[in-house]
Amino acid sequence: MTTVLAPVEGEAVLLAAVPDPVFSAGLVGPGAAIDPLRGPGKAVAPIAGKIMKLHPHAYVIVGDDGKGVLVHLGIDTVQLKGAGFQLLAAEGDRVSAGQPVVAWDPALIEAGGRSPVCPVVALDAESVSEVAEGAVHVGDELFRWD
Repeated sequence: MTTVLAPVEGEAVLLAAVPDPVFSAGLVGPGAAIDPLRGPGKAVAPIAGKIMKLHPHAYVIVGDDGKGVLVHLGIDTVQLKGAGFQLLAAEGDRVSAGQPVVAWDPALIEAGGRSPVCPVVALDAESVSEVAEGAVHVGDELFRWD
């Protein structure tokens, strides 16, 4: 059982509520999303493991059990080409759950006309359980993956 933690603070919502058809249909995988608090903050590692992919707007961490979790900071944020994000770790780094990975400001994302909602996806998973609803703080349990 893998416990996936909230990488940002805000309101946990179902992936179906994400304003992107690929995430909302679960095509990337099952999980949850967080509508983040507006204002500067840090996105953290949702599990312990190795950062396999790191972009300013998204990252994938794979745990020692081989399970990978994608954190996507906002929707269509790849178009920003890194503007408004600051990397706090490097691809290939080993991180502990809760360790800061990217600094960002959801209010700036929203001011630019994009949704700051953050999908958190269990890659190559069939399903997840115990999905959180409502307010979550960084490090709270977001969902479980059997």
